[in-house]
Amino acid sequence: MPGERLTVRDSEVGRFPGAAPPTRVELTIEEGEKKQEEGGCRRWFRKMCPCICKRQNSNSHDVTDMVELVKPPTPEPAKPIPENGESKEKEESKLSVCSVDLLSSKTGQNRQQHHTDLYHGDEMIIRRGQTFQIELELSRPFHADTDKLHLDLKTGPLPLVSKGTHVIIPLVDRLQDKRWEAKVVEQNGNKIKLSVNSLASAVIGLYGLSVMTHTLKDEAATTYNSKKNIILLFNPWCEEDAVFLDDEDERKEYVLNDTGRIYYGTEKQIGARTWNFGQFHEGILEACLFIMEKSGMAPSGRGDPVNVVRVLSAMINAQDDSGVLVGNWSGKYSDGVSPAAWSSSVEILKKYHSSYGMPVSYGQCWVFSGVTTTVLRCLGIPARSVTNFQSAHDTDISLTTDVYFDEDMKPIDYLNSDSVWNFHVWNDCWMARPDLPPGHGGWQAVDSTPQETSQGTFRCGPASVSAIRSGQVYLKHDTPFVFAEVNSDKIYWQRNFDGTFSQIHSERKAVGHCISTKAVGSDERADITNLYKHQEESEEERIAVETASRFGSKPDVYSTPMAEDVRMEVKMDGEGPRMGADAQLSIVVKNLSSQPRQTTLHSQVAVMYYTGVLKGTIKKEQIHVELLPNEEKTIEWLLPYQQYQNELVDQAALMLTLSGRVCETQQVLANQTSFRLRTPDLNITPLGDAVIGKEMAAKITFTNPLPRTLTSVMFRVEGLGLQKGHEVVVGDVGGHSTVTLTEHFIPTQPGPRKLVACLDCKQLTQVHGVADIIVLEQ
Repeated sequence: MPGERLTVRDSEVGRFPGAAPPTRVELTIEEGEKKQEEGGCRRWFRKMCPCICKRQNSNSHDVTDMVELVKPPTPEPAKPIPENGESKEKEESKLSVCSVDLLSSKTGQNRQQHHTDLYHGDEMIIRRGQTFQIELELSRPFHADTDKLHLDLKTGPLPLVSKGTHVIIPLVDRLQDKRWEAKVVEQNGNKIKLSVNSLASAVIGLYGLSVMTHTLKDEAATTYNSKKNIILLFNPWCEEDAVFLDDEDERKEYVLNDTGRIYYGTEKQIGARTWNFGQFHEGILEACLFIMEKSGMAPSGRGDPVNVVRVLSAMINAQDDSGVLVGNWSGKYSDGVSPAAWSSSVEILKKYHSSYGMPVSYGQCWVFSGVTTTVLRCLGIPARSVTNFQSAHDTDISLTTDVYFDEDMKPIDYLNSDSVWNFHVWNDCWMARPDLPPGHGGWQAVDSTPQETSQGTFRCGPASVSAIRSGQVYLKHDTPFVFAEVNSDKIYWQRNFDGTFSQIHSERKAVGHCISTKAVGSDERADITNLYKHQEESEEERIAVETASRFGSKPDVYSTPMAEDVRMEVKMDGEGPRMGADAQLSIVVKNLSSQPRQTTLHSQVAVMYYTGVLKGTIKKEQIHVELLPNEEKTIEWLLPYQQYQNELVDQAALMLTLSGRVCETQQVLANQTSFRLRTPDLNITPLGDAVIGKEMAAKITFTNPLPRTLTSVMFRVEGLGLQKGHEVVVGDVGGHSTVTLTEHFIPTQPGPRKLVACLDCKQLTQVHGVADIIVLEQ
């Protein structure tokens, strides 16, 4: 009919001949599949996050775009629409998703490769920072040139891209690490298989998945909401993840082992009990996710293991937040379960979850620790239960265990609040600590037993075990409390007649004995006291104790140095030591006084991950220093190549720790210096003129700095506007050998360009080079 035609912006309606002129546009997307019974995980997720868990049959949306009137150029009589007309063609050309298969079977590739095949059920459980695959069935074959597709992952009640809780995953031609993206890796008719990369720092938890599809011709996207959710966990197998643990036997023990041993008793009569952690048992993963949700922790904070562990240490006890377990040391347990009766975390967690967060009665330290081990391992954080015998409880942050007597040497009960427990059980968990100075990653102490509040809440940790050992109690979180548990001195005080107190006696070895955990790969007890403290009565141990005490509420309990007139620093020449040669640093010690000074420096050097986690000590020595008045001495410190050649990890970083005491003044000297063994650069030399469309070349030269063969060497070369990224397999390169590679390419974009190359092999990392090339127009 002649007349006016309605056109809807951002819609195909009105763009095809014969389309009826609408007065209102309404789009309804319906899934024709029958309603299926929801799993427990899905029901819980829909209850907690209703905004991202709409039922599949309620996807009705009104199109509310602006509508304008457009005059047709010439009225034409209406023509009959053929049965197979263009409208039908348009409908058939539209791309939509019919179904999503998350390939989540326990025996499938995803669960096997992500080490999640032990979890109960067939939920999609994967670990962050690792590739996974999903399969889509579409309404027609997928055409990469004209079809557009991306994935949406959402977690939490208000998903936001800026908070990392709404993840948009684009489709790309080539997957790259350290980003969310997907690639079509297989196509068979209407089905495509996607390989998806996830971020190693992604928020963990429960995600809803949607698939958006549209074509270049059809600007309106179609959304398909997957009926199954994705559970994302921490990944100790991924080097970029903060919880990365570089030992497969330890990963099997501290992540995958669902049983263990917890120690109790006294240091001379150590008992052991088997504990069923059960982190893979039916319902436990859901319970752990429920605990995180109930904590009120912002979903955006669930990507940081430091934050997650700190919140969980509060939620495992019920003291102030209706957490999992009620602590009870009264001996009266008739209205609950005696702490000694538990031997498993499973019943406790399932009971807490099924009651929608009703605290379970009762627990004591080993029960709190066992449940904490379960929750952390379940979420992918390496964890173990640790028992400390003769464990101090410091109540006044003095970093000493204080015993008070009156003038007649009778105990003053109301002042004697500090105590020493026969044993106390807490947890170690493994993670990098980018929030602390380098060297303090690795094992972190966390204690869920409600003893003292931390920032107003009953929680403790994570506290760096290396910081505890060295007395650096100013480093977060709750390091002073844990230090006092393992290495405080027992100080005896007597009240004077004027009401003041005087120190009358001290015990230096009263607390922190036989710190124990289950050995890796066996049921034997492993003594890890040396991780928490230096050898008793050693100078390093005394320095740690006195250093810590200066940050407590009684900083003057130990004698202060008469003078601080000796200075010490570590220097390095130029750009520092080079890979393949002996590492040499200079220790400069200067006496600023008019009297002679002498000290013994304790030095040790440890291999360090770039995250600050120490792998292990490779050299220790003592250096005796005598200084004349106002004398400055330079001591050449040497680490031979043979001592580090088989010990290095990525980035080739090391940490040198020096400590000592000036004999005449008792001044403490301490220094930590991190340094890296420098690797050679790749030398890249452009050859010929750089002109668009004209072939040129670049010569890449590398000399092996090591006296050993590099195996399976590979170059990766790429230059935006110069050539696509590609790999060049070189093979083995002998010690001190030189490799020359000539690249031929044709520039495609003018202006300043960079040709970048890097070398990849097991024995040598961080070898790269760049050449600046200015490309001219023809």
